[in-house]
Amino acid sequence: MATKKQTKIFVLDTNVILHDHTCIYQFQDNDIVIPITVLEELDKFKRGNDPINFQAREFVRELDEIIGDKLFNGGIKLGSDKGKLIIETGKPFSEEIKQSFLEDIPDHRILAITMHIAQKFPARPCILVTKDINLRMKAKSLKIHAEDYYNDKVKDIQLLNKSVTELENFDDNSIEKFYHENTMAVELMGLEKTPDINEYFIMKSSKASVLGRYDGGLKKMVRVEKKTAYGIKPRNAEQTFSLDALFNPEIKLVALTGKAGTGKTLLALAAALEQHKNFGQILLARPIVALSNRDLGYLPGDAQEKISPYMQPLFDNLSVIKHNYNTRSTEFQKIEELLKEEKLIITPLAYIRGRSLSNSYFIIDEAQNLTPHEIKTIITRAGEGTKLIFTGDLQQIDSPYLDMKSNGLAYMTEKMKNHEIFAHVNLIKGERSYLAELASDLL
Repeated sequence: MATKKQTKIFVLDTNVILHDHTCIYQFQDNDIVIPITVLEELDKFKRGNDPINFQAREFVRELDEIIGDKLFNGGIKLGSDKGKLIIETGKPFSEEIKQSFLEDIPDHRILAITMHIAQKFPARPCILVTKDINLRMKAKSLKIHAEDYYNDKVKDIQLLNKSVTELENFDDNSIEKFYHENTMAVELMGLEKTPDINEYFIMKSSKASVLGRYDGGLKKMVRVEKKTAYGIKPRNAEQTFSLDALFNPEIKLVALTGKAGTGKTLLALAAALEQHKNFGQILLARPIVALSNRDLGYLPGDAQEKISPYMQPLFDNLSVIKHNYNTRSTEFQKIEELLKEEKLIITPLAYIRGRSLSNSYFIIDEAQNLTPHEIKTIITRAGEGTKLIFTGDLQQIDSPYLDMKSNGLAYMTEKMKNHEIFAHVNLIKGERSYLAELASDLL
């Protein structure tokens, strides 16, 4: 007779729910425990327009749908091949928790409930799931098994961090033929597997090199030409590839990753200005992540003055482009006109809510600070004729509950890979200055 598999018990922290309101369905046939203190914390997040407020409201609605007029009495089944959902009321602090922590705060109440569950069901693995690294450390110090929420984590971050593929040892005739015909059969490249759609390559012979992109429709390599965007000239192959993706009308979604100073935002903005006649508006936005846990309310001034420091890097990029031209030039005047008519808008991401994203060129800067759900929300609102560009540095994450593998930019890049409307370029070489690149590498 087959033995029944022993299922696990997962205790969820508030930040997991605020990260993904569907999280209770992501644990297969294992049981889910929601500490009562988590519901208390969610109540504080129900009001507001931020993504976490949406997640809190959606979860509470989902919970109401599941429970209906039933009582919990031992838990409620979440569905076929799913475990039970249990709401666990508050439990007394053990002596060990009392001696370890002086404060009675929600985190410590969650630890007390997890410890109680583990002792009540000693034969079943009991795991606290939290995106709070410090709470995981506290749990482990109390011999409580604790893990991050892994459902939307990227499996292999190295694939996102790699630069373009370089292929050497081509004969000179093949390279010259590629230059003249602009396409090359994949079989001539000597690859072990078919390239990903819109994957970029540098192909070298003893005398020359040529840049190429794998076209999924043609099933061939197509030559990538060097282009200039509103006075900005690419300085390396990665920047050339970036402009190719930014100009390609068939590619509706672009991810540009790389460290500071590689030109991600500058290239995206320059390409947008170059193509302004093709779009009704250009939107350039970034999420506001307050530093040192200080809310915008701490900053002096009105709303515009509060957000100005966060938007300044975007205006700096615009200034770089404007300085390529004389103030009386047509190009300079066009930028001023676009700003005045609000066809070029630089704003916090939260202020974009409610705007139409039809026929728009939408650049989202610092996208590594967005959750997978936030990225999905933005993309699913894109209407006809809209192109979305997400830029960010996967190593510079300011959100306390995101990391290199769980942020929305990495998640989107992994999930959208190998689709015809998507392209990703990881920029390696810094072009700001030698000093800036040296500091980025060494400090």
